[in-house]
Amino acid sequence: MLYQAYELGRAALTPYRFTAQMYQRMLNTPGNMFAETLAGRSMAAALDVFETSTRRYGKPNFEIAEIAINGQPVPVTEEIVWRNNWCQLLHFKRDPQLLKRLRKGERQDPKVLLIAPMSGHYATLLRGTVAAMLPEHDVYITDWADARMVPVMMGRFDLNDFIDTLMSMIRKLGPDSHVIAVCQPGPAALAATALLAERSDRCQPASLTIMGSPIDPRKSPTVPNELAQKKPLSWFQDNVIMTVPFPNPGFLRRVYPGFIQLSSFMGMNFDTHFEAQWRYFQQLVDGDGDNAAKHRKFYDEYLSVMDLTEEFYIQTIDEIFQRHLLPKREFRHRGQLVKLEEIRTTALMTIEGEKDDISGIGQTQAAHELCYNIPEKMRVDYIQPGVGHYGVFNGSRFRSEIQPRIRDFIRSNLTRSKK
Repeated sequence: MLYQAYELGRAALTPYRFTAQMYQRMLNTPGNMFAETLAGRSMAAALDVFETSTRRYGKPNFEIAEIAINGQPVPVTEEIVWRNNWCQLLHFKRDPQLLKRLRKGERQDPKVLLIAPMSGHYATLLRGTVAAMLPEHDVYITDWADARMVPVMMGRFDLNDFIDTLMSMIRKLGPDSHVIAVCQPGPAALAATALLAERSDRCQPASLTIMGSPIDPRKSPTVPNELAQKKPLSWFQDNVIMTVPFPNPGFLRRVYPGFIQLSSFMGMNFDTHFEAQWRYFQQLVDGDGDNAAKHRKFYDEYLSVMDLTEEFYIQTIDEIFQRHLLPKREFRHRGQLVKLEEIRTTALMTIEGEKDDISGIGQTQAAHELCYNIPEKMRVDYIQPGVGHYGVFNGSRFRSEIQPRIRDFIRSNLTRSKK
């Protein structure tokens, strides 16, 4: 009933939101003398905070229209190159003719598959990651579907389906592609790479980069790790799994709702988010448009959430966070044991944040111990000082310190044929 109550609450607030928007427009009307007073600015700011805090945020757009290469603007268009019921593979296509002229006949940029987390937020959370990679890489990203929007007749989607989807997309990119897994998909990306390696698939990645990921959640456990460990699986099934209400397209589908995930993350850092909202209010009152716009841009993305299927969420909690099957070398994909030691020709890079409160230090590094047949010269482990979970894949530190390391790692492992 909680999901229904959530929907009813949103619906009940709709007229108040419209009223807040109407009064905002009145206060912002040119020539309105009251709007220029402290009381007027405070009232307009309060209405803005109320409206943005109670709004239901839909799926954002990437809005990457162009990038700069060698100081020249290059147009970027989005194209869907592969899809199934649960994901579409999105390609950020740079103008090929202009790119060829700027590259002056040099080799093509390496293909990179960026695996976005399916953990509550949309793939657009990696907008900054994509933008940082695009000038020097041919970038593709996994654009996962919101389970709330997928009709029940489309079937189930669990962790096995997730791994199958990754393997299909890696094959779509072809040989000598490079994979970057951000947070949640790390274990699945590792499993997919191992399965391709065991089959001697020519499309197994040339390199795999895993960032802030729970490969072994037993190391430096964080609050989410401890919660997943101490609660029985039945608790998650009884308390966080809900039925999608009418009139959503996924009506009657059992899901882990995005608003529950968002509430958990907000609760972990409540003081930080409260202070951010208070600063936003003050910025609006002071007329600090630039900082207010930055706040809106961040929270427009942060508050946009999607639902996960029950089977995917429960299987992930059970196998990754409770039984730790991957680091115990007991993880199976559709009954087949996943042998990480089969990975021999895919270079491996792990990246962690010093202050990561989601995936603690050592959890991602564990991949190196598990993939012991990868030659030492094809391994890189990096810990970024001073950043939390979000900073591992986005922000100024990512652009200036992490992304250049990923670029160099990929370019030192361009093809599998030389290994």
